[in-house]
Amino acid sequence: MITSKIIANGILRAIVFLVIAASSLYFLYLIQSVLIYLVVALILTLIGNPILDFFNKRLKFKHTLATIVTLLVFILFISGFVLMFIPLISTQGQNLSLLKTAEIEKNITQLVNQTSAFLESHHIDSEKMLNEAKLTSKINFNFIPNFLNAVLGTISSFGIGLASVLFITFFFLKDRLLFINGAKKLIPDNHEDKILNSIHKINHLLSRYFIGLLLQLFIVFLLYLIVLFIFGIPNPFVIAFLCAVLNIVPYIGPLIASVLAAILTMLSNLGSDFQTEILPTTIYVLIGFWIVQIIDNNLSQPLIFSKSVSSHPLEIFLVILIAGFLSGILGMIIAVPLYTILKVIGKEFFPENVVIKLLTKNI
Repeated sequence: MITSKIIANGILRAIVFLVIAASSLYFLYLIQSVLIYLVVALILTLIGNPILDFFNKRLKFKHTLATIVTLLVFILFISGFVLMFIPLISTQGQNLSLLKTAEIEKNITQLVNQTSAFLESHHIDSEKMLNEAKLTSKINFNFIPNFLNAVLGTISSFGIGLASVLFITFFFLKDRLLFINGAKKLIPDNHEDKILNSIHKINHLLSRYFIGLLLQLFIVFLLYLIVLFIFGIPNPFVIAFLCAVLNIVPYIGPLIASVLAAILTMLSNLGSDFQTEILPTTIYVLIGFWIVQIIDNNLSQPLIFSKSVSSHPLEIFLVILIAGFLSGILGMIIAVPLYTILKVIGKEFFPENVVIKLLTKNI
């Protein structure tokens, strides 16, 4: 028989559970920076594991020395990256008028007017449409400097974050066996082999994936840079870098990169004749970027998304598409690593399942 005391105890337990859950979520919110450091350090660890094994097994370095050298490789790479791009971004960013709201609005208004004049010359009544829409008045250009101020604020704390990430990465690399042995004590004996095998396969596949992803971004950056150099576009390093980074977002990123490149190309040629200079140059740049995407989609991406994580290209496409519908851009970015983890776990724990057997036959 249900009594008032039982009901009261149930309500009390539910309240306690909700309080604990809310407190836990709030605590995770407060330490979100630490969680980000851990995730970045884990990604660096996955990238660094093959490098560490190379120094350990091929060059016969002691484990601690191999860890230090691996970390030095990361530091040299990051230092070179910063020394290469920060001066370019600071000087060329000013040339692009990124920090001048009024200048941005003036340039875009001028570009809209030139576009309108070009369409009018081809008997397209766009000026009336643009004036009625009042496009420039509806765009708040303040978001650009506000966004960049946020970026600068992030860069200012970059040093602390980088030091924290590298410190965590050092111990992830150095004491990975210690972490595995510690995990063994927490894992039930009847599932120990399956879980450890899953961890080993996940580590191997994701290491290949992240290394391949870095290689893909570097290849795309070089190809974008060549296109921009061929057509004499100002600020080629910054534009190529921004567009290459956008490729992290599958399928949508390249489209955004093409639009960004077209806008920056037009803005960089303001003052020239629209019909004979701005429009043809922009079209050539877009064609060049689309050629880069054809190369990337048919060579780089299949190699990374298919070979590195042992999945069919159509399978990867559907996973990314579903993740995009469920969680937006963030879902698309983490779709492949998360799907790989789920496949490995599925193969270890449900190897006889027909669907899992079909999806994991190459793992």
